Amino acid sequence: MRTPKTLYDILLIEDDLGDAGLVRIALRRGPFTVQLHHVKDSVEAMAFLRRIGPAFEDARRPDLILLDLNLPGRSGHEILEEIKADNDLHSIPVVVLSTSEAERDVLKAYALGANTFVTKPMDADEFSRAIHAIETFWFTVAQLPVGS
Repeated sequence: MRTPKTLYDILLIEDDLGDAGLVRIALRRGPFTVQLHHVKDSVEAMAFLRRIGPAFEDARRPDLILLDLNLPGRSGHEILEEIKADNDLHSIPVVVLSTSEAERDVLKAYALGANTFVTKPMDADEFSRAIHAIETFWFTVAQLPVGS
């Protein structure tokens, strides 16, 4: 059995501050010690992941990315495609966390390399349970790539 990490880094790419707050609260109440890094769009996301600019030069490589699809500017699908095409980033697990239930969004996300697609529950308690299920799966059941 592998030894669990003591601190996990999650990058949340989400423009809705309400949803970001729900994720933050759920993670704070969850069973793991998590450092949540929140960015609001594709420009910030890629700057964080590539450690570009003074705000992100010391950014830690995330163990997991939570990605909304509906973002200003470039869509979550476009960000996902860029992450999965980058040799330095493609091994980071990406969980699409979206309000969309559209089959075309699900299929496109998986075709672009999403590791999981979760539709955001509308109920706050269900939302929290979904976040806990995501972190439990990725931090205890799944084997994260070396270097994560």
